[in-house]
Amino acid sequence: MTDYLQRAENVLNKINELASISEDPACITRTFGTTAFQQGSRIIQNWMQDIGLETRVDSIGNVRGRLISPQANARTFVIASHMDTVVNAGKFDGPMGVIMGIDLIEQLILTGKPLPFHLELIAFSDEEGVRFHTTYLGSKVVAGSFDEALLNKKDESGITLKEAIQTIGGNSAQLLSDSIAVANWLGYFEIHIEQGPVLYERNVPVAVVTDIVGQKRIEITFSGMAGHAGTVPMTMRQDALCAAAEFILVVEQLAVSEPDLVATVGKLNVVNSASNVIPGEVSCSLDVRSNKASTLAVACQTLHDTCAEIGRKRAIGTNWKLIQETASVACDPVISDLLAEAISDCGYEVIRLVSGAGHDGVPISQVSPVSMLFVRCFKGISHNPLENTELADMAATLQVADTFMNLLIEKQLIM
Repeated sequence: MTDYLQRAENVLNKINELASISEDPACITRTFGTTAFQQGSRIIQNWMQDIGLETRVDSIGNVRGRLISPQANARTFVIASHMDTVVNAGKFDGPMGVIMGIDLIEQLILTGKPLPFHLELIAFSDEEGVRFHTTYLGSKVVAGSFDEALLNKKDESGITLKEAIQTIGGNSAQLLSDSIAVANWLGYFEIHIEQGPVLYERNVPVAVVTDIVGQKRIEITFSGMAGHAGTVPMTMRQDALCAAAEFILVVEQLAVSEPDLVATVGKLNVVNSASNVIPGEVSCSLDVRSNKASTLAVACQTLHDTCAEIGRKRAIGTNWKLIQETASVACDPVISDLLAEAISDCGYEVIRLVSGAGHDGVPISQVSPVSMLFVRCFKGISHNPLENTELADMAATLQVADTFMNLLIEKQLIM
């Protein structure tokens, strides 16, 4: 009988080993193309090779391991997650899904069962989008939807994405050839921590994801007039920070009033800030998400109009720039029902959740049916060093994933 706790310990050991690799010795940070990123990539590739996968690193830096089916004309089922992190990250977001994928495929290899489909395990290179302020670089390449205009995008040091790709040994001219052809896709499966509190509060280890929310990321600049903090009367000021502050509170109020909406201003930059200077220019980020397209569209238009009105009222210039836009994604009902069957077969309550976070399944959904399994995490905390998943929940996840893959193989053999 499989010892799922032992397997979970092995997975956790690898998670800890990968977490020790960071750009910053004081915390976990591995952003696209850095030395720490490349070191982590090599370790993941070695782990894939250790279980017998044919491996390669593609031109965007995705680490890819492949198990070939003996069947002629077999299609490809992809198991994947991402290996990059945010700044000052937790250790489970992304890497857990990759490392559990290694364990899952290793068990399939040990059983000796003939596969009715090819299996490809992918550690995506850039899901978080920290360095170049874009997301899904790795999965967009695999999906064949990479936008070549992004190659000119620069990081804070002025290095372009094209230059970063060259640094890690990639060739930007080959990005399109690294995709999996639409006709070859069978499906996509990702294991990921929930990043929310539902499973923690309900004391259930796993859940089926039904949808991934749509989101818009916007950069807003408020342009007023800098001035002396002691000499300009309050009624004559064009304070850009006050305009930004008023707008930020409106963002919060709107999101609180709409149950299917979340909105966040997570970044604020006061240009040439000083304690005795009236802020003349302020920029902020805006992140708006909903699984309902109409709700997202209406909210963004409302906030756009409100921003402009605040600017007019305060004699402040406003610039609204859409940085990123992704539509909501419905996970495949057939594969998701197999996941639910696996959860039930393992004796756990079947819970279906909407993901409020974005995932690599978003671009992949354009070419393949997608599915996701959420795993309980401590108090729903993520993008934070406190991020944690208990060993027992990891063991339960491996049991469910084993059962799911066996069901998938059986269904394919019947077909």
